Amino acid sequence: MQESVLFKSEWRKISKILFGNSLLAIAYAKWMVPHKIINGGVTSLALVCSNLLGIDHVFLTNLITVLLLILCFCYLGKELLVKSFFSSICYLSFFSFFSNLPLRLSVNFIVDFSLACLFIAAGYYFCLSAAASTVGMDVVALIIQQKRPKFQLATIIRNLNFAVLLLGFLVYGGKSVLIGVVFSFCYAFLLAKFLKSKEKFKASKNYQHN
Repeated sequence: MQESVLFKSEWRKISKILFGNSLLAIAYAKWMVPHKIINGGVTSLALVCSNLLGIDHVFLTNLITVLLLILCFCYLGKELLVKSFFSSICYLSFFSFFSNLPLRLSVNFIVDFSLACLFIAAGYYFCLSAAASTVGMDVVALIIQQKRPKFQLATIIRNLNFAVLLLGFLVYGGKSVLIGVVFSFCYAFLLAKFLKSKEKFKASKNYQHN
């Protein structure tokens, strides 16, 4: 009986990771990349460093991802590392699939921007609620929150994105960075709402059990 409950719990987490990464991949492949929206994530950081250092951005993306996985193992534990590794494989697979899928989802910039915010916030939420990182800036954010629990996770992620965008100003110029700042604020706001709703639900559930 206990093994059955454990299996269901783990399968629920795996389903969340799969679904969360599918949302992230759709958002990046169909809205973020076509509109060249820089949101301050690992890919944006790799592109900025590539321009500043003259190193291939694909190599830098892989290098940063490996470094984040090492940080994940050192500070966040083996369980999160395994799930985060699985999460990164899921994202790369989904991103490749949706990028090559001849399906146009773009409507206009405002609609695409709003949908990308919603999908990315929801994607992060499902991965984080399954105790998995997306192997992005959320790894650093989770480590910071572990050391400073009073800081909100969504706020830390947003501020890390802002730091990357500030560096990106040197390469991409003001317009792209301004759009990225607004985007980071919007999706971080939605993510905070999702996470807060989860905490309220858990508190309500614990109260009912007591």
